[in-house]
Order: sequence, then C-alpha cells, then structure tokens
Amino acid sequence: MSRHHETVISPVAGIHRRRARRIPQSPGQSCPGNTQGEPLTRNSRRLVSFLAAATIASTLAACGGDDDGGGGGGGGGGGTAEDNEATDPGMTEDTVLIGAHYPLTGPAAPGYSEIPTGVQAYFDYVNANGGVYDRQIEWRYLDDGYNPTNTGQVVNQLVLEDEIFAMMGGLGTATHNAALDLLNGEGVPDFFVASGSSLWDNPEENPYTFGWQTDYESEGKIIGQYIAENLPDAKVGLFLQDDDFGEDGERGVRQYLDDDQIVEVQTYTSGNTDLGAQISALQASGADFVVGFNTPIYTALARITAQQLGYDPEWFVSNVGSDPQLVGSLLERFSQGAISGSAPLEGTYTTDYLPTVDEVDNPWVQLFQQVWEESGQEGELTNFRIYGMSQAYTMVQALQAAGRNPTRDDLVEALEEAGGDFQGPALAPFRYSADRHAGISGMAVSRINADGSGEALTPVLVTDVGDAEIEEFDGEASTPPENGIPDEEAIG
Repeated sequence: MSRHHETVISPVAGIHRRRARRIPQSPGQSCPGNTQGEPLTRNSRRLVSFLAAATIASTLAACGGDDDGGGGGGGGGGGTAEDNEATDPGMTEDTVLIGAHYPLTGPAAPGYSEIPTGVQAYFDYVNANGGVYDRQIEWRYLDDGYNPTNTGQVVNQLVLEDEIFAMMGGLGTATHNAALDLLNGEGVPDFFVASGSSLWDNPEENPYTFGWQTDYESEGKIIGQYIAENLPDAKVGLFLQDDDFGEDGERGVRQYLDDDQIVEVQTYTSGNTDLGAQISALQASGADFVVGFNTPIYTALARITAQQLGYDPEWFVSNVGSDPQLVGSLLERFSQGAISGSAPLEGTYTTDYLPTVDEVDNPWVQLFQQVWEESGQEGELTNFRIYGMSQAYTMVQALQAAGRNPTRDDLVEALEEAGGDFQGPALAPFRYSADRHAGISGMAVSRINADGSGEALTPVLVTDVGDAEIEEFDGEASTPPENGIPDEEAIG
C-alpha cells in the first residue's frame, strides 16, 4: 500500500467541530440562527434537484426527447455529449472542476506534494480517452503549506471563487478539519480526505465529507492483534503524534494489548524536532518494541535519535510514516549523509492498504506505471503518486455512478449507494453507505526489506472501529479494466 499522508505541522490537531443541524425551511420562512440566502440543507437541495429534474423530464417528453445510449468515457447513464447540461457550480456541459489542498511547500511537502501529480496523471489519462460522460475533468489544487489557517483561505477560494464541483483528497487532519464547516455548509462534496481520522466518518454532522484510506483505529487494532499473536513477550512502547492520529491509533492497539505489555507511552508535537526526551523515556522503560503512529519526518528523527542514544528496539511504524523512499531520503538529509538509503529500515513492520511501487508484477502498479509515463511529468512513479492515482480512480467511479448530469447531491448519493461495491486498487472493500462515510476497511501487515521492498506477513485483514472482529478478507483481488478506466453504471 502506499505509505503516507498525515500531519507534519498540526497546531490545531484534534479539534472536533460540532455543527448545528440546519432545519429545512419553506420559501419565505426564517429559522432561528439561519438567514435567508444561506445554503440549503442537503435534503432541501435534493428536493430542488428532484423538482428541476422532473420539470426537465416532462419538457423532454413533450418535445419527443429520448435517451440514445452511450457514456462518453465510461458510465452506463446513456446519452451523448449533446445531452450534457450545466447543473451545480463546477459542472458545465463539457467540464467538471475538482479541487484540493496540499502542502506543496514547507516541511510537509516532501512526498505529499507528489500526490496531486499522480491525480493529474490519471485524470489526464481519462480525459484522453473521452472523459466522463464526454466531460473533461479539470483538476485544481492549491498550496496550504500544511497550515490550517492557510487551508481555510485556499478552500474558501476554491469553493467561493473558483466554484469547484467537488473537493477530493484534501490532505491532513488538522488542515482539513479547518475546512469542514465551509464545505458542508456550502453543500460541496468533500470526498476522500487524505487522512485516516475518524472525523470524516460522521454523516450526521458532516453529510458531504467522506474518508478514503483505512482509519487509524482499525489500523491500530490490526497492529495490536499482530503483536499479541506473534510477539507476545514484546515490551511495547508507543510513540505517538499528540492529536487524533496518535489517539485513534492507540485506542485500536489497546484493544489487543493490555497495560502490562505496554510499558511506556510517549507523544510528540509536530514542529518540535528534538525527540531526545521521548526516545530516552522509551529506552529507560525497557521497551524493546516501539509502535509509532507518526509521520515520515518523525520516523527518521526517532531513528536517528535512537541511534545516538544506543537504543535499538524493533519498530512497527503505521502506514503513514513508513514509506521507505521518503524516510530513507530524510535519514540521509538529517544525518548529513552519514546514513543513506532505506537499509536502516530493514526489518521494520508496517501496514499496507494499496499495492506499492516495488510490486512490479501487480497489474494496478503496471497500469499506474503506464499512466505515469504517458503523463510526461518529471520524476518517477512513487507510492505517493500511486495513492493519488488510486483516489482519482475512485473519483471517476463516483462521477460515473452519479449519471450524466448530476448535481452535487447526486454525487454524494451515488457514493453512498454504490461506493461500497466499487472495486479498484484498494486491498479491502470500502464501507460507504448512507450511514457510513468510512473508506477502506482493512490492510495487511508487512515488513520492509533492505532494498525498500515489502514482505507480506499476513493476508488482507478487515475490521472496523469499536469492537468489530478482525477477519481475513475472503474476496478476490481486483484487476484493472482492459483500458484502465472504470465503467460504473449510473444509479438512477
């Protein structure tokens, strides 16, 4: 799986925003706390869309219009380009505008800034093959420097000025949390947040927001079970980012490891690069096995600090912090060349929910290699770019399922109704429904080799938050369509 995305600087991480539910109001009616002219609730939007669609349908019937089949670049909704109509902001007759925020500059940029280039490559590939329902996908992403204040500003620009149809893949817990109110208040589909926080699976409070990657609590459960079954004598220390990322992961781990086996817990604040106190405390506790829910920069800093202290435990690093290429480059930079390559990561345990770039025989990796080469962009295919392409693939599926002329609410409804059955590069199924906005349901445990490749240690395991059991996934791995583009049927 591709290993990445979480916070590097998160000054407001862990803030939960509670939003008052808006009460649908009749024309001319005011509700307490709402003023006329505010965005409609999702149910109200659906009613307006339904009435508009009914009016259009009756007009077409009166004029003898009909559906003559054909789906452009995929999707079974029928019709031709001549049937395309502008619907909500960002959806014109011939384009659909998707937006996002990423840290393109600053300390979080290494690795994470590659994700949108993977998205661009796949959207370009789809566009070259006819787009979606004869529409070209336009992809607009802005730099937030991984600063939540900046995120609010760039998302405001994307929504209110650029008028995107949907957001996809906004990166980071603290950063994206700063944009939740705006996106849900304006009724903008907020798909596939690049973070495993449980914040994104809250359809009651944030009906337009959906996760995508395996959530951190489920990952923690899988890690905890693996240690309990295979390393029962390990003295475990936890090294955690001090926000939802670390808290969710710890909650999952503790479902399988008791307090006697977890001998120490240390946290760090993103932006503080001195880990001497935390690593010394883990060493003093006697922990011989450290589980880290941390970003790549802190994987590298923890390793260097441990080496300086003469501390040599085994390590289990969550998916976010374990990309061998990136961590290897950070180790080399931080050590001023004294450490090079991914060899120091040999033997590190981690998790995967997507195929990784070293799996050269995997059909999804082969497809993404082809797509990347055809894109003509600089650099090589990386796990971050595979992540971006995988999200773009799911976005194309959602657009296809929404039909030829969808509103924003149609897109959300399509993901809720059909998304749980989407097949793609993810190793485990999605959990999308009207009641759940959680993404991938599982992952596999692996171990990093000296050359950066991964050695699978378990089959794909699926679970959920809370007391859901961990089970082996009994489905078959999917393979890409022959042309590399999904072909989902429209739900309507």
